[in-house]
Amino acid sequence: MIEPGQAGAYLALFSEIGFIILVTTLAGALGGHWIDGQLHTSPLFILAGLLAGLAIGAHAVYRLIQRFLARFD
Repeated sequence: MIEPGQAGAYLALFSEIGFIILVTTLAGALGGHWIDGQLHTSPLFILAGLLAGLAIGAHAVYRLIQRFLARFD
């Protein structure tokens, strides 16, 4: 599946996937933590933010993979 010269493209893709999941999940959790601090509802919004961050990250990864695969069609 990996042809010569494409290994770097796959490495970049996997690195970007990890970065997207990390950033969106952390942003959701930290945003939820801040809201919980304001409303004194811990851990309700931390969990909601975590799940929202994961969902947003999964959607972003899906779109990234679609664009990546379209390059090789």
